[in-house]
Amino acid sequence: MIHLARRGVVVRDLPFALLLTAVALVPDWHRHGTRLSDLAPERPYDLLGALVIVVECLPLAVRRKWPVPTLALVSVGFAFDQLLGLHTIGGIALPVALFTAGAYLNTHRRTVMVVSSLAYVAFAVALNQVGPTPVADFTLFYVVFAATWGIGAWLRQNRRTEAARRQQVEEAARTAERIRIARELHDVVTHHVTAMVVQAESARYLTAAPDRLDTTLTAVTDTGRQAITDLRHLLDVLNPGHGGELRSLIEQSRRAGQPVELVEEGSSPPAASGGAEATVYRVAQEALTNAMKYDHGARTTVAVRYGAKEIDVRISTDGSGSNTASPGGSGRGLSGLADRVGTLGGDFSAGPRADGGFVVTARIPVGATA
Repeated sequence: MIHLARRGVVVRDLPFALLLTAVALVPDWHRHGTRLSDLAPERPYDLLGALVIVVECLPLAVRRKWPVPTLALVSVGFAFDQLLGLHTIGGIALPVALFTAGAYLNTHRRTVMVVSSLAYVAFAVALNQVGPTPVADFTLFYVVFAATWGIGAWLRQNRRTEAARRQQVEEAARTAERIRIARELHDVVTHHVTAMVVQAESARYLTAAPDRLDTTLTAVTDTGRQAITDLRHLLDVLNPGHGGELRSLIEQSRRAGQPVELVEEGSSPPAASGGAEATVYRVAQEALTNAMKYDHGARTTVAVRYGAKEIDVRISTDGSGSNTASPGGSGRGLSGLADRVGTLGGDFSAGPRADGGFVVTARIPVGATA
């Protein structure tokens, strides 16, 4: 996936590199570009000039994939552009390369800055030998070039800050979900185990009434099974892999008598791993659980659309099933999901459909990662 992502970056950068190279190669547009020294000799267009332009401009095709080699090649091309007096429009490539290095270089940044500054000093000395140039001019150009790097570095820092913020938000959502699950575990254990204890205690006094004893023991068994089911449900929330992924979840619902159709569009991006993907699973799990409780046997559709920046989930029933739920449900599942999705910066809604049934929708942002 990383290899494909890098190839996509090259594909996006290639058109600009080719366009700038083609424009810079137009003979009539020579000497209309960056000019550090007015005293440098002007060289007529020839094969060497064309080679300089190619070295100066074409490396921009890989500027985000390999920012340091790109900056080195573009700088060499720019130096010869000025020393030979070509002064082509291709000089635009240098600030672009500097901006890209500032924005996308992740390692050895200080070393690259120092080496680039020393290389500029050496270039200024060499150019001054060709034709004396005021120090103020070289200083001004250095400030401009440094500013382009600085703008790129500022954007890079903004990206890192946003990625850190999103990670904190996802961690906060996971923490809140764990707290909610802990409360539900407490409720499940307290309610079911208390009921089993009470029923078992009453069974002691029913030995003279076998029919009522059998009924009471059956109730104990049913309560225990319900407790196991509820505990498994909560364990699946804690670890989606424990209960399988989305397709496994849907297959479980089908075996339980719920006709579920899965519709998927697109493919999960790398950035969806972690909080977003777990939230997709959690939304589908809660919605299908409610569907089996309140619209059991109804036709159910789970639609998931994977986008580059978000995942859209929609789970709906047609209202043709039956209600098998016990009265007095907590109702905290959907509200907890709304809080979780909202914390991630997404949208969540749940409610009855106009033509019957129920629908749950969620838009979950992804990416984050840088």
